[in-house]
Amino acid sequence: MSFLKSPAFIVIASQLLFSISDYLGARAMKAQGFTLANFFTWWFLSYTVIRQIAVLGQLYVYAAGGLGRTVALFGAGSIVIGNLIAVLLLQEILKPHEYVGISIAILAFLVLAFWPEAARA
Repeated sequence: MSFLKSPAFIVIASQLLFSISDYLGARAMKAQGFTLANFFTWWFLSYTVIRQIAVLGQLYVYAAGGLGRTVALFGAGSIVIGNLIAVLLLQEILKPHEYVGISIAILAFLVLAFWPEAARA
């Protein structure tokens, strides 16, 4: 059970929840438009509740570790999960140089998160 309380698991779970709510919101807004009435629907309530649970996970991780490393982990997680959703659910295929850029961005976040000297600076 200690795995469920580990910052890495909470980061992944929180980012998954943020990404699920982003996907839900993007689909609903694309289908129904950006109107006031659209914010008084079940999808928006679900969107808000999912994001609040994700924020609680984010705050738990912030309490367990330093802000710099935590933000770097959330950034890398967001890029990875967002691109997986784009490829697997939305069938969005990027050009090779765009994947190189994404990989470099993930590497930069991971260096910030795990390289001790980079995190202390």
